Amino acid sequence: MFERKPRTEYESALLDKGKRYMPSGPRNPTRAPQQAIIVKRAHGARIEDCSGNEYVDYLLGSGPMLLGHAHPAIVAAVREALAGGSAYLLAGEACIDLAEQMVEAVPCADKVYFQSTGTEATFFALRLARAYRKRDKILKFEGGYHGMHDYALVSTQWTLAPAEYPHPVANSAGIPASVLGEVLVAPFNDIETTARIVEEHADELAAIIVEPMQRTIPPRDGFLRDLRELTRRLDIPLVFDEVVTGFRLAWGGAQEYYGVVPDLCALGKSVSGGHPIGVVCGRGDIMDCAGPAALMRGEGVLLSGTYSGNPISAVAALACMAELRRPGVYEQLFARGRRLMDGLAAAARESEIPAIISGEPPAFDLWFTAGDLANFRDMLKVDGKRQSRFAELLMDRGVIKAHEKFFVSTVHSDADIDFTIAAARDALRQLAMEG
Repeated sequence: MFERKPRTEYESALLDKGKRYMPSGPRNPTRAPQQAIIVKRAHGARIEDCSGNEYVDYLLGSGPMLLGHAHPAIVAAVREALAGGSAYLLAGEACIDLAEQMVEAVPCADKVYFQSTGTEATFFALRLARAYRKRDKILKFEGGYHGMHDYALVSTQWTLAPAEYPHPVANSAGIPASVLGEVLVAPFNDIETTARIVEEHADELAAIIVEPMQRTIPPRDGFLRDLRELTRRLDIPLVFDEVVTGFRLAWGGAQEYYGVVPDLCALGKSVSGGHPIGVVCGRGDIMDCAGPAALMRGEGVLLSGTYSGNPISAVAALACMAELRRPGVYEQLFARGRRLMDGLAAAARESEIPAIISGEPPAFDLWFTAGDLANFRDMLKVDGKRQSRFAELLMDRGVIKAHEKFFVSTVHSDADIDFTIAAARDALRQLAMEG
């Protein structure tokens, strides 16, 4: 069993320094101040703090480490590439090769453009859509997360008091009221309400953006297909935010997994083994809004960034994609994830605490609720205190998870899964006793 070592003076000093120099302090894996840690190193499916505690890691950097930490193939590729320089602004060989592989892998991709983050990718995808449609408004789904830019940080999973559809709620201070006026909100998995809002505002809409699996809520049968038909009929670009699901649910992402192809797609995280990358890809005619002909007419979309398509991230992505293409990788990933899902569900039943598992095997969570989870308003019925306490109890037992997900990697072993299920069973037993 895991026995957590007490925090050392060295780690305490680092935490104090972080609080002094960083406005929000170092990021805490849970909400309990006593569980804040400073990471010393990470390898495979494990992460170690500066007090010598090693945890089974399901946070995985918020998802990017699909192959685990410090994967040998990625480390070797990056080490070799560093000797050739780390930023050119100009395209390097690896950038061109990566663009070709992205077009081959992603169903909607005719052309691609690289950025440095998922936030940039969704931001620029929406800019492309606005240029194509010559409209300003976008529609997003309540509870969906599309990054930290102003158009995205509204009506996310952090919304405490939802407004009446289709009105958005800002999730941060500093978002201009004028931006809120350009965002409409609809309920995920409710095509009737969505269609009513879209048809009412069709002449104003530039795009509809959606996480094909919203956080850990899978789409209901037919929802994405019907949304695709609606947007195609009205010629409103459909944007998939696959920053989480891309290359995680399948080689071709959620588009392949759920069988629905959008007009544009934003990617990141899982494709580069932890190196900064964002990808916008999609239909050629929309992507060409950023091309030289459009720029010459004075109508072109600017997408550039100093580190966009930098050679180190490109090399890391190529190495990651090569590993993901190996036979049996996704089968094993899903098998391990499914075993963990089943084990957590059984442990919850034993504890007699109302809970359900929601998501897909590579990314899911155990939610403390007795009801179904179809959209964000169902999430408001989740027992948030138990949710937070469960994460704390798991960490005390050597398991770190994201605040709303278990991210499963290709290197989580059967022993890691067994350890996690045992830790969860013990944590749930204590949670039940606490009431």
